[in-house]
Amino acid sequence: MSLVEALRGRLLQAPPQVGAHDDYDLAPELHPDRFHGVKAAVLLPVVARKTPTLLFTRRTETLARHSGQISFPGGRSEESDLSPVETALRETQEETGIEAGFITMVGYLDRYLTGTGFDIQPVVGVLAEGFALAPDPREVAQVFEVPLVFLLDPANRRRETRLIAGRERRFHAITYEEHEIWGATAAIIVDLASRLDGISLTHKDLGP
Repeated sequence: MSLVEALRGRLLQAPPQVGAHDDYDLAPELHPDRFHGVKAAVLLPVVARKTPTLLFTRRTETLARHSGQISFPGGRSEESDLSPVETALRETQEETGIEAGFITMVGYLDRYLTGTGFDIQPVVGVLAEGFALAPDPREVAQVFEVPLVFLLDPANRRRETRLIAGRERRFHAITYEEHEIWGATAAIIVDLASRLDGISLTHKDLGP
């Protein structure tokens, strides 16, 4: 079984119509009564290496929102985008320089609503080796990869509580080398991990 086939067998094959989780999952008592988010999409690029990895970006310190944080390539949808996939691929190319031709779409995760007002549709794609990076220096300070098996191991994920803007926030967090992954990005990884539970990603089990 190929990596593409293995992932397609575990992921949603159509974008869900309702949001399933959000920034308030770990603190439901703080959830607002009404929530209307700006449509957005992110790409989870699974790099088809001998040991598959997941590709991330670190945002520049000069951005007005979420400066310096770890994220997936993506952003808000534009009127010209016909689907979340188009949004994710467009934003990925703009932010990292990765061309859509290197990416094979394999499925969707549950939508994620952020406390900052975004309704994010995560889409998962397999990124073929040989891609070139040309990060936009205005938005992206670094592009890096994390082994997928590390992210899927529950021992490498934790829950934290932090006071942010005077309010208590509870969130998932993952530390890999010098990278601190938390908030919406970590929550989306937790959703991915739940869907890939028990999957084998060893080279001997994944064919071409």
